Amino acid sequence: MNVDLCQRLEDEISKVYIGKKADVDALVIALLTGGHVLIEGLPGLAKTTLARALGQAVDAKMTRVQFTADLMPSDITGSSIYNMATGDFKFIEGPIFTNVLFADEINRAPARTQSALLEAMQEAQVSVDGNTYMLQTPFFVIATQNTIDERGVYSLPLSQLDRFAFRIRLSYPSAEQEERVIMQAAKPLRVIDPVISPKDFKEIQAAIDAIYVAPAVGRYITQIVRATREHAQVVYGASPRAGVMMLHAARGHAFMNKRDYVCPDDVAQIARYALNHRIETSSSATTVDEVIDDVLRRVRFE
Repeated sequence: MNVDLCQRLEDEISKVYIGKKADVDALVIALLTGGHVLIEGLPGLAKTTLARALGQAVDAKMTRVQFTADLMPSDITGSSIYNMATGDFKFIEGPIFTNVLFADEINRAPARTQSALLEAMQEAQVSVDGNTYMLQTPFFVIATQNTIDERGVYSLPLSQLDRFAFRIRLSYPSAEQEERVIMQAAKPLRVIDPVISPKDFKEIQAAIDAIYVAPAVGRYITQIVRATREHAQVVYGASPRAGVMMLHAARGHAFMNKRDYVCPDDVAQIARYALNHRIETSSSATTVDEVIDDVLRRVRFE
């Protein structure tokens, strides 16, 4: 069954990543519903390990780009090179022409380079020198970034953040998990086996798209999104795009739980991942998570 494939995917990731199961679930749901993911945390919290584990567990082409302050947009998208023999320009594809693009430390590159991903993430295509090139299917961006108070990093523009379906914020592990991480380092590196092919992707996505969403659930999502914009402690809230992504993700959550319909709990379970990068509070005394929790308490499913 396709759901069993999803469980195998999570099992492969868990071979090398020790952390919250909910974070792994969110990563898999985003992948299967065509959403991109931003993983954020302090250095040493296994952001790269989690991203690489997912890429290795997928039987598709994966490319890693290390974002740096001197990285240019053409280093990602590719560029046209003049061929002296033929007198023509030939387009040389950049690393974005892949199935899984691992953008490591994306906020170490300036905004101009970060923005090179915008068209690709939204429309699965890139435009270079007036020509448009379609990307491979599936196309999935998994990016990591360090916390913004670290030196040498740039804030992602709002338009860029909004393209990510989820932001997964990694925190310090529990004492038990940290001990497992340390002991695992003393053992031979575990090999991750690819378990999902592009063909499997198409079948799973078709099954997810067929999951029923009642009008009341759509109304519930709309009310949650609008409540983030109307909250007294918020400067700006989630856009309508957030609602669309929440619907897709809620379907993915229902699929992972072997249901053919979306229930309110599916929406609540993915809400924090889908909203935490789309809200800015008016005071440092109120956190984004507190706003989301307050919204989920206030908005009732009817």
